[in-house]
Formats: sequence, structure tokens, C-alpha cells
Amino acid sequence: MISSLVFFVLLAITSVAFYIRVKTITSNINLGRDVEISDNPSLRWKTMARVALGQSKMVTRPVAGFMHILIYLGFIIINLEILEIILDGLFGTHRIFSEFLGGLYKPFINSFEVLALGVLVACVVFLARRNVLKLKRFWSKEMTSWPKSDANIILIVEILLMTAFLTMNAADSILLNTPPLELGRFSLEHYTGVDMNNSGFVVSQLIVPLLPSDFTSLAFIERACWWFHIVGIFAFLNYVPYSKHFHIFLAFPNTYYSNLKNKGQFNSLEAVTKEVQLMMDPSADPYVNPPEGETTEVPKFGAKDVQDLTWKQLMDAYSCTECGRCTSVCPANQTGKLLSPRKIMMDTRDRLEEFGKGLDANGRDYKDGKSLLGSYISKEEVWACTTCNACTDACPVNIDPLSIIIDLRQHLVMEESAAPAELNNMFSNVENNGAPWQFAQADRLNWANED
Repeated sequence: MISSLVFFVLLAITSVAFYIRVKTITSNINLGRDVEISDNPSLRWKTMARVALGQSKMVTRPVAGFMHILIYLGFIIINLEILEIILDGLFGTHRIFSEFLGGLYKPFINSFEVLALGVLVACVVFLARRNVLKLKRFWSKEMTSWPKSDANIILIVEILLMTAFLTMNAADSILLNTPPLELGRFSLEHYTGVDMNNSGFVVSQLIVPLLPSDFTSLAFIERACWWFHIVGIFAFLNYVPYSKHFHIFLAFPNTYYSNLKNKGQFNSLEAVTKEVQLMMDPSADPYVNPPEGETTEVPKFGAKDVQDLTWKQLMDAYSCTECGRCTSVCPANQTGKLLSPRKIMMDTRDRLEEFGKGLDANGRDYKDGKSLLGSYISKEEVWACTTCNACTDACPVNIDPLSIIIDLRQHLVMEESAAPAELNNMFSNVENNGAPWQFAQADRLNWANED
């Protein structure tokens, strides 16, 4: 009873803490501008199934993709084993599923052990890629101490959790194969109705020779690993929302709401469209007063801070895996320019976290004198982008860094008139000559008269 009570308290604390963090993230995402994304639901479901569930964009790099799928499957499927542990913890039972599955229980656990071994191998390989091989995209300048540590922490925790799971099974398999009379007082603590056929589980039996033979030590190891495994999972669950690994959850809605239009297609600005329509309508009066009770709000162009972006762009920021695939294919970054699409997403998330905390502490009128553009992302980064969409195409969860860059550019051009000199010359030519070239329309065909 004491054990079940302690477990219940830990489960309650874990659930409440996870709920509070997810609520905070949801509130931060909702700070963005509203945008309607409900078209073509069937294609959206297919996109989510293919990209988020099927990992289709991960396998474009086969080795990393295969290893990631191992970890992904382990995370999804081994959750069934976690469900058994939770039920055992709440009701004081031991391997509660064995009673319902009967002879299928051992193959059931064996499948988890094979996955656990796959997760172990994949995590070791990923640790080696990051810290021994030191792949360039994991050591870019935006990958400071925290982003680098974050990835290593998750991988090490996964290794420890899978090791505890296999060690627990190894100790338990000996106890389950021991007649109740020989177990003595331990027979009350361990379920003895599991048919082990005098053998252990498929992977953990390799650990059995390394374990002590006395039942007291085995019982201690089994219980210690059981508690370490489940408490570690509870801690992992509440670490993930503060980590880049929250994409485990957000990848699904993020791919569902991803952009289905042709890459590079820009949305028309409603305020600009309205101005053009007024210019094209000879009978229109741009100075007419609005109807009584209505106000004419001066439109804002582009984005300067996170609240000027859409909720989908802010969801993109929280969904970023920091894998660096976007930056590794960015032509601007490859030629030594300051731009890194990964940094754009990381900066957006960091600024959103900072701004959200300020709002929570000081109310909706909070101003800190900072902004995404300028305080986090420089003009040089924004103008280095070639708008080629390589970053968007490479992202394994369909994040669109280009849309944020374009919105920041629009603010610079249309709100601050801060375009580079080369673009300002072109704007002047378009305004005066109707074309980007620096000569009048009447002179455009002069080249044809030359000998």
C-alpha cells in the first residue's frame, strides 16, 4: 500500500507538471496572429501520416533515418510496457498483462526487448556521431552549450532507461522461474504465474550470467531497476517540453498544418491589395470616412517580433528538432554568410519563451524593449537568404523558416524603409520607369535599332 501510494503521488505530480508546461507552450503559440488553415483535410492527414508517422523525410539520409526509426518505434511501442508498469504501480500487482495475455505475454515482452536493444544501439551511434565524429552540422556556432548538452542528455537518459528495463527483466526472469517455495517471502512480491518455459526473455537472458544468484539481491535489483525505469520516464516526460525533443509530440500537428502550396508561393497582403484596387478604380475615394461605429486601423506589414508572426510559425519554432538539415543545405550558409535557418527557428523559440514569461509576470501591456528582429535576428541574416526553399524542403517535420524570413523582410522594407541600397535602386526604377532598369519605357527598344 505504501508503495502504491508513493507511486500515485509521483504520477500525479508528473501529470500536473506536464500539463502546466504544455499549457504554457500552447499559450505562447496562441500569441501569434490568427490564420485559417483548414483546407484540404484529406491531403493534410496523408501528409501527417507520411511525414510524421512514416518518417519519409528522415530516410533521405538512410543511416540516420534508420537509427531514428528504431528510436521512434521504441518510444511508441515500448509505451505499452510503460502502461503495464503504471498499472502495476497503482494496484500493487506484478506484470498485470501476463494474466490477460497468457502464453502471448512472453513474445509480447520479447518484442519490447528487441526494440530496447535497437534503441540502445541507435543512441550509442548518435552519441558517437555527435561527440566522436563531430559532424559539422552539430557543431555550428548556434549550437552553444545548452543545445549540445540537450541532445546528449536525451541520448544518455535513453541508454540508462533501456539498460534498466533489460536488467529488470533479467532479474525478474530468474525470480519468475523459481518455485514459490524456494522464493520464500519473495513469492508474495512477484507474479509466479507467468509461463517462462524455464528460460528468460530473448535479450535480457544475456545479462543473467552477470547477476548474483541469491534471491535477496535479485529482488533488490529488480525493484531498483523498476523504480529507476518508471521514475526516469516521469522525469523524461517533464524534461521533453523544455527540450528540442518536444517535436516528439508537435511533429504530428505541425505536419498536419504544414504549407500545401507550391514552395516559394507568397501570400498577397490584404492591405496592399486594397490599396491597388483603390488606385485602379477611378470612382473610388481613398479619403472617404469609414461608416459610423467602425474604425480604420493602420495595417502592419511583416513582422518585427514574435506576436507579429502567425500561430503556425510559432508552432514551427517549438517543433524544431535542431537537426541542422536545413542549415546544411542552405546555399547562403555554405558560402560563409551569416544565415542559418536552424538559428532562425531557435531564435524565434527563445524570443517567444522570453516574451511569454514577461507577459505572464507583468500582464498584457508588457514591453521589454527587445524584438525578434534586431535583438535576436540581424538584418544581415534576413537579407542573406536566397529564398530557394532548400531549408523548407529538407526539414523532416515540414517547418518553414523562409516564411519567417520573408515576414521580417517585409517589415524592414514596408515599415522601416530599410532595404539594401541595391533593392532601393530597383524600387525607384520600378516606381519611376515601370521596370527595374534605369531607363524610361520609351527607350526600352533602343537596343533593337543598334547596328
